[in-house]
Amino acid sequence: MKPGDRYLKLVEWSEEDGCYVGTCPGLMLGGVHGADEAKVYAELCQAVDEWIAIHKQDGVPLPPATAGRDYSGKFVVRVGKDLHRELALRARREGMSLNAYCARVLREGRSGYGGGRE
Repeated sequence: MKPGDRYLKLVEWSEEDGCYVGTCPGLMLGGVHGADEAKVYAELCQAVDEWIAIHKQDGVPLPPATAGRDYSGKFVVRVGKDLHRELALRARREGMSLNAYCARVLREGRSGYGGGRE
């Protein structure tokens, strides 16, 4: 495994830019772009390797890995009092806990983000 394999690499279409944009959040600023998705990914992998080499050359420690992370299934979201009240009332009407209701709303709202895996 190469050091760059420890970092999440994303390539996605940008309507605003009219091309594919590749980024590596948590490791490097900016990204690469182009019309061919596979070429953008290859260029991104090369940029990540170069970024890591610069870190090593400058004696700068690498940030924590972003690929293969394990998630606890818990996070805290701060919302205003009015939204908190509205969500709590909706949950009560459905006979659910606030947590279960919010999880359902998030699960149903993520259809554009990969479907129903938990």
